[in-house]
Amino acid sequence: MDAKYDVVVVGGGAAGLSGALTLGRARRSVLVIDAGRPRNAPADGVHTYLAREGTPPAELLAAGRAEVAGYGGEIVTGEVTGAERLEDGTFRVALDDGATILADRLLVTTGLTDELPEVPGLAERWGREVLHCPYCHGWEVRDQAIGVLGSGPFAVHQALMWRQWSEDVTLFLHTAPRLGGEERERLAARGVTVVEGPVAGLEVSGDRLTGVALADGRVVGCRALAVTPRFTARAGVLAGLGLEAEEQEKDGHVIGTRVAADPSGATRVPGVWVAGNVANVTEQVIGAAAAGVRAAVAINADLMEVEIRRAVAARRAAAQPHGQDGATSNEEIWNARYSESERIWSGDPNAMLVRAVSGLEPGRALDLGCGEGGDAIWLARQDWWVTATDISGVALERAAKLAADAEVGERVDWQRHDLARSFPEGTFDLVTASFLYSMHEMPRETILRTAAAAVAPGGVLLILGHAGRPSWERDDHHVLDLPTPREVLDALELPAGQWEVQLCEEYERVQNDPDGRPGVRTDNVVKVRRKLT
Repeated sequence: MDAKYDVVVVGGGAAGLSGALTLGRARRSVLVIDAGRPRNAPADGVHTYLAREGTPPAELLAAGRAEVAGYGGEIVTGEVTGAERLEDGTFRVALDDGATILADRLLVTTGLTDELPEVPGLAERWGREVLHCPYCHGWEVRDQAIGVLGSGPFAVHQALMWRQWSEDVTLFLHTAPRLGGEERERLAARGVTVVEGPVAGLEVSGDRLTGVALADGRVVGCRALAVTPRFTARAGVLAGLGLEAEEQEKDGHVIGTRVAADPSGATRVPGVWVAGNVANVTEQVIGAAAAGVRAAVAINADLMEVEIRRAVAARRAAAQPHGQDGATSNEEIWNARYSESERIWSGDPNAMLVRAVSGLEPGRALDLGCGEGGDAIWLARQDWWVTATDISGVALERAAKLAADAEVGERVDWQRHDLARSFPEGTFDLVTASFLYSMHEMPRETILRTAAAAVAPGGVLLILGHAGRPSWERDDHHVLDLPTPREVLDALELPAGQWEVQLCEEYERVQNDPDGRPGVRTDNVVKVRRKLT
């Protein structure tokens, strides 16, 4: 059987180890999978890392691994070849040796690849005399002859920045854009030499950089050469989860790619976080470590919410009476109701649900009180992966057959739940409760609060209900309590600042009366979105 962890961390650099350390101290089971190819391996030391200034990269990582292991974290050497989300919301991570690991949450800290300009010799000197960040390496080459290889729109900025560390700076224009008059003036004012023409290679003597060779045969001496790589996120492991890297810009120019996430590192895929250079290509080592901590705190909070919901459900189940007035009779009532005929509902999705959901990016949906599956089947047809619940086994069996007939059966997980006693596990991008009422006593407000807790960051909770009696009913007696939209919203007790109210209103729709004559019904809709931060 696959080993199972609370969190699998993919990538064991500063971000991944800091996240694993934080999670280990939070008493989570953590596995770090690392291929052993850190981006900064060629560098002589890690810099601007308080209390670790100048520490060799391998030494820093060894100390980090020991600290993680000291809190129960596990570390394996290997390369992750892919990850997939299973029907129950957990993740299966595949390694290059054929092993697979299960995790409730993923923290991906795979970093980036530096794509160097195409100049012979650069790769061999990368991290030694060929550098990119003055804050990381400027002090080590201070007061030496520093060259700057122009290969894009930031050439002038880079040359003026490196001037802070040496008075002897040469800008090789190479493939950089043509300089304007003001740019030449700024460079001249700071004493930066400008060399025209393409660069052909590097001059090396005694295993040390001595100069830059130009295509016209000239050689200009220098002891360090600053370059601007393209920073490409190592995001291949996320492809199977539907996440791809997007371009990251600076001052309107693309500098590389990253995986988009909110400030905590949460991606648009529930349960997946990113940290470090895979999420921000300009992050330095100490910043990557901090990002790993932030992501770990968010992951632990997310897991805590799931555990709290389970505990509440278990407590309710223990307190729920059985027998004629308990959950069993409620199930029997609904089974009897659905057994009255071969079809109770029309099979069409709720029109307001269609209106409110259309335009949302498909993900994982939870349909509470799905009945014969009209809403769930429609969602599956729109490419949602749906968990659909109902108390009636008769209704669920009927819905599953209808879904199979509609050729979307594999996209819907039908689960029987008395929502007063149990609740589906996991978090969802969309949670819907359409006309969630019962002929028997049911703690509707409590269930809807649990539903709100199951919404993932960035996800939507949609509640549809009746606002009053239909036009063909004349008396004011109602068996059901029918709250207003505002009362529904207030009863959710949503934490201030964490949700955005998108709809909270009544609306009218046409519905036939028991004799088939058209009438009017007033319903209400509450649609709220959990903010990413």
